[in-house]
Amino acid sequence: MTEEGPGGWSTPLYEAVLEATGIGPGTTVLDLGCGVGLFARAAADRGARVTGVDTDADAVAVATAEVPEGTFLVRNAQDPPRGPFDVVAAVQLLMHVADPLTVLSRARRSGGVVAATVWGRERECDLRVFEEALAPWSGPSRPARGQSVGEPARLRSMAERAGLVVERLDEVAVPFHYAGEDAMFRSLMAAPLARAVAERTDPGTLRAAVLEHLEPYRTADGGYRLQNLCRMLVARRA
Repeated sequence: MTEEGPGGWSTPLYEAVLEATGIGPGTTVLDLGCGVGLFARAAADRGARVTGVDTDADAVAVATAEVPEGTFLVRNAQDPPRGPFDVVAAVQLLMHVADPLTVLSRARRSGGVVAATVWGRERECDLRVFEEALAPWSGPSRPARGQSVGEPARLRSMAERAGLVVERLDEVAVPFHYAGEDAMFRSLMAAPLARAVAERTDPGTLRAAVLEHLEPYRTADGGYRLQNLCRMLVARRA
């Protein structure tokens, strides 16, 4: 599922993690799969001392520039710094790694509190319509999200198998708002899957397919609103 959304879409999710884990002045935070440092920036703005790791060297370079007071490393989330850290966060990471159980197990070794967020089930996220629109050109679809880490029972079980005691498993609403057709289409086309499809598809045909799929989500003012759900797990070492 693409995560390319309108600017600021992740703010309510970051705030939920920051609040649930009590991140504040002096908190040491390890941000697994830090990307360009957006969550790290939000944590640092609360006074946290942040370390981030990601396998994408270009993203790490951006994070270093965006959060100069932090420490960022090109490193796999399955091989994190040992710390110890007060909080280890895996924000929107587990559905993108081959072995999420190992990521959680290693996170447990690095920190006292582990927080992880994932998209909800397929039916709980309207942004699935982006992939549905691209399906004629993108090949076989992924397994249903009910079989993924977005399934509450599986996420809880995975955390427990990693040696964690689950304290919270909450739902966080993460709506996507687009001002109009152009804003929505630009956001979609920033996603890797959409860019790959665009290389071999007539632009007009592609745009028409996307607009047709998004029509039910059009608002009275000509924009678009997609309702999405994330799950947030907060756990401690057993």
